[in-house]
Amino acid sequence: MPSSRFRFDLAATMPAFSLLALSLLLLGTLATPAAADSRRFAWSYESTTMPRGLGEYEQWVTWKTDKQSDDLYDRLEFRQELEYGLTDRLQVGLYFANWRYTRSAGGSETQVRTSSIEMIYNLSDPVTSALGTAIYGEVHLGQEKFALEGKLLLEKQWGATSVVANTILEAEWEEEDWIEDKGVFEQTLGVSRQLSPMVMFGAEALYEVEFADWSETGESLLYAGPNLSFRSAEWWMTTAPLFQLSDEVGEPDLLWRTLIGILF
Repeated sequence: MPSSRFRFDLAATMPAFSLLALSLLLLGTLATPAAADSRRFAWSYESTTMPRGLGEYEQWVTWKTDKQSDDLYDRLEFRQELEYGLTDRLQVGLYFANWRYTRSAGGSETQVRTSSIEMIYNLSDPVTSALGTAIYGEVHLGQEKFALEGKLLLEKQWGATSVVANTILEAEWEEEDWIEDKGVFEQTLGVSRQLSPMVMFGAEALYEVEFADWSETGESLLYAGPNLSFRSAEWWMTTAPLFQLSDEVGEPDLLWRTLIGILF
């Protein structure tokens, strides 16, 4: 009978927790209250888009670690994005030279994966409408990966509280000559409460299942955890560790994503 969830080596990751806590404390001290375009969530998109003429640089860092099947497993994924508001409803983005570092029992590897183009079109506002909605499309292209990704973004705001839900479907072709194909279905859910003009706190959840060759259903994965967000006039930061609540020994027990945005 599978053991109950969850197994997480807190001692092994305590240095990372301590460093992050110190960084967030310093950022919160240095931030100044101001209205700014920002993301409250690390694993979900909101339905709002950037205003026309406003640009932003985003840096993503995702840490995946603590596999029961591989005690040495660690992966750091980096994505760099430039976003721009073409209109008040249409936002475009370019991810360039997304790369990752992986360490496992089989050795270590640094690999440039893909570059991507995304578009987000806002259909309704989460404050003035009954429900905020947007559609999202992204194309990923690399030597060993080609993918098409679509998302439905839902959001509702009640005063200082925001709730979001994303439904994601992705078609992927990987390995040399893109010979390995699969589908990925994901759903995310997030809630965030604005505690002050600078600070927001909440929680996020991620559900994922893969379909090899679009025919074989893989294991269902479920993650959940807290999130914390800071914003100021010119930058924002969001971080969210997610812990595996399912019982898949071949997948990381911890996913930790941090986003930093700089407006221009």
